[in-house]
Amino acid sequence: MRARDKAAVSALRATLAALDNAEAVPVGEAGLRGLALEQSPVGVGVTEAVRRELSERDVVDVVRAEVAERLEVAAQLTAPAHADRAARLRTEAAVLLRFLEDPGTA
Repeated sequence: MRARDKAAVSALRATLAALDNAEAVPVGEAGLRGLALEQSPVGVGVTEAVRRELSERDVVDVVRAEVAERLEVAAQLTAPAHADRAARLRTEAAVLLRFLEDPGTA
């Protein structure tokens, strides 16, 4: 990261966002109901929902999905004008694969 590897930073930021989204509780499970105004809870944190805890397997699945998505899009970018973008996506996928192959680097 100190070398300002833009592909690695981009891949890791996007994957962290995907993990954050995977932890989100679906709206139906959050207990949101149509209450009258006078019945609405008031105070700090009353609208907060407990986030799901991902297992190690869930995290690996999200990272693999991010890798697959990058490789799929890179394979679709066949025009010479998109060669740079395809190469960057493959580089990002390689960064994420390193984390899957060697969990000690995480």
